[in-house]
Amino acid sequence: MGETIGKLSVFFEEPFWVGVFERIEDGKLSVAKVTFGAEPKDYEVYDFVLKTRCDLQFSPAVEIAVTEKHINPKRMQREIKKQMADTGIGTKSQQALKLQHEQFKRERKKKSCEQKQAEKQRLFELKQQKKKEKHRGR
Repeated sequence: MGETIGKLSVFFEEPFWVGVFERIEDGKLSVAKVTFGAEPKDYEVYDFVLKTRCDLQFSPAVEIAVTEKHINPKRMQREIKKQMADTGIGTKSQQALKLQHEQFKRERKKKSCEQKQAEKQRLFELKQQKKKEKHRGR
């Protein structure tokens, strides 16, 4: 069983605060996006992560190269500070979110098409039934 790396980025995307959960499992990146609304406090984000991380809808996995090596603690602090200053989400994350969006779009179209076909079939059968009832006694 491989190692799982998780990361949460919270940023302001006009007009709401958004959280992007990145999960790297076995060299594959999957992403989930959550809209918070008003600016969340640290404890609210922590509570949200504890309660709903299992319920998140992650995007299909995108292949990435993962390099894990020991990092000097001071360097790590500098990188964390840079990430805190960054706004927006990484390109791999954006690709994964786009993939998830397209997948949901396909599912929604397929479901609506099936509903339309079922409604069409129901109306056709209703017309046939009425036609049979009209000519029943003659």
